[in-house]
Amino acid sequence: MKIAYTLAPGRGETNLLLAEFAEEMAKRGLRLCGTVQVDTERDKDHHCDMDVKVLPEGPVIRISQDLGKEARGCRLDTNALEEAVALTDRQLGEGADLLLVNKFGKHEADGRGFRDTIGQALAAGVPIIVGANKLNVQALIDFCDGMAVELAPEVDVLRDWVLTSE
Repeated sequence: MKIAYTLAPGRGETNLLLAEFAEEMAKRGLRLCGTVQVDTERDKDHHCDMDVKVLPEGPVIRISQDLGKEARGCRLDTNALEEAVALTDRQLGEGADLLLVNKFGKHEADGRGFRDTIGQALAAGVPIIVGANKLNVQALIDFCDGMAVELAPEVDVLRDWVLTSE
């Protein structure tokens, strides 16, 4: 089982790290599948827009819903996320050297989202790097039965882990 996760300390930093990492791995010729998240900041009265780029070449899918500036509920558009999952599954089925999952979030913690995709990649022997967040990192560790390796949030560390797993 070759799965690792990373968690950067600042808001949006894990997203930036994984996007930079994906770009470097693509330049090295690795066949990537999965998603990286790109946030678009809005004015201070609104949350950012959340988009995921389906690897390797898109599309970019908006996974957040605008619920209004006073909304406090979950803004995730689960249908859009499942579209990204389906496209990732298709790409994984065509062959991949690495699966990147932008975040193991509440949807995954609840048994949906990229959970089955992660299982398929593990069964196929494809290494996986998952972005984690503080709220759901324990659910990720439990899902992986303690086998996931925590990696420092640095491109060099992620790269070394992937390249030694080939």
